[in-house]
Amino acid sequence: MKRIVVIGGGAAGLMAAYRAALSDSTVFLIERNERMARKVMITGKGRCNVTNNSDVDTLMANIPRNARFLYSAFSEFNSADTIRFFEENGVPLKTERGQRVFPQSDKAVDIVDALVNAAKRAGVKFLKGRAVEVIANDNAVHAAKLENNEEIEADAVIIATGGMSYSLTGSTGDGYKMAEMLGHTVTELKPSLVPLVAHEGFCSKLSGLSLKNVTLSLFETGKKKPIFSEMGEMLFTHFGISGPLALSASAHIKNLEKKQYFVKIDLKPALSVEQLDKRILRDFEENANKDFLNSLDALLPKSLIPVVVSLSKIPPHQKINQLSREERFRLVEIIKGLTVNIVDYRPIEEAIITSGGVNVREVNPSTMESKLVSGLYFAGEVLDVDAYTGGFNLQIAFSTGFLAGMKAGGEDL
Repeated sequence: MKRIVVIGGGAAGLMAAYRAALSDSTVFLIERNERMARKVMITGKGRCNVTNNSDVDTLMANIPRNARFLYSAFSEFNSADTIRFFEENGVPLKTERGQRVFPQSDKAVDIVDALVNAAKRAGVKFLKGRAVEVIANDNAVHAAKLENNEEIEADAVIIATGGMSYSLTGSTGDGYKMAEMLGHTVTELKPSLVPLVAHEGFCSKLSGLSLKNVTLSLFETGKKKPIFSEMGEMLFTHFGISGPLALSASAHIKNLEKKQYFVKIDLKPALSVEQLDKRILRDFEENANKDFLNSLDALLPKSLIPVVVSLSKIPPHQKINQLSREERFRLVEIIKGLTVNIVDYRPIEEAIITSGGVNVREVNPSTMESKLVSGLYFAGEVLDVDAYTGGFNLQIAFSTGFLAGMKAGGEDL
């Protein structure tokens, strides 16, 4: 009977351990935290966007880095399989806007409990500890070494330690170090799906303001066509912008050290420029004798009004009936394209995922096994693959974990 050690009790590790145990192997799962899958617990604001109800082509279209590497993993275990797995393990699911899938209970803990219980029923043995090294003899896995110097003999080891984002959940980059010790290359690690730091001081004045049904478009300075544009929700913070739209936009920013980026926020995407102008004219006719500052209550959130007024350069106490056509058009332009210049990411510890990781050229995509060390497998965020928001990153974790667990257990496709 094979002895398999899985390092990391997150989404990928739990799925890998579960699948490996089904192959009649003795499986040990090493997790340093008291609680399994702490990062899963906080995804989707505690609701857990468990996958995206899409076909393989759509999954791959939402992965900007090394999507082709994941084709075999998605072919073996796709989003339909993920949905089936959780529903068969007692978690009814629902599909929301953007094909995002959540537990009907809106509780991430139900997802975690289903993974843990499935692994336990399959016979996985859970060990609390911190793995610091994978020991290999003659380029073949021999054991996993813990922080207390204990060695657990293994025929196969699956590294599923996550990235470096949300370090408080235990993702501290241990897997990268273990991989490098065995000769693997780790590509540059950067934050992805991370809040963005803005140049504009007005963001701090708007801190806490959440906008729904707006369109955020990301531009590289000097280019006319947006790199990213999507309607949804966003949030102003004391440092800049956050929320789903900002996080998705961050995944499209490359070489921030050398390139400049800005976003335009369309506060009224349902209205064309002409329709918005007519709407404003109508509002102004009803408030003809009011000051400009006091005429926008029906159009904008209260905290946003002073910012828009300031950007328009229209005197706040100018009477509405004195506004020129040019001033009105300037107002329309700001509402349809509130501009925020991006100067930095927030720290990697605040990112949802890490961009970069174990170089996938050194990993067999059909098995998730190392091409350098026999019996060494990788799953999840430790690999150099990452996706946009919407359940795609958890699907990567489940698919790579499932494939790694199956192949480490000695099963063929």
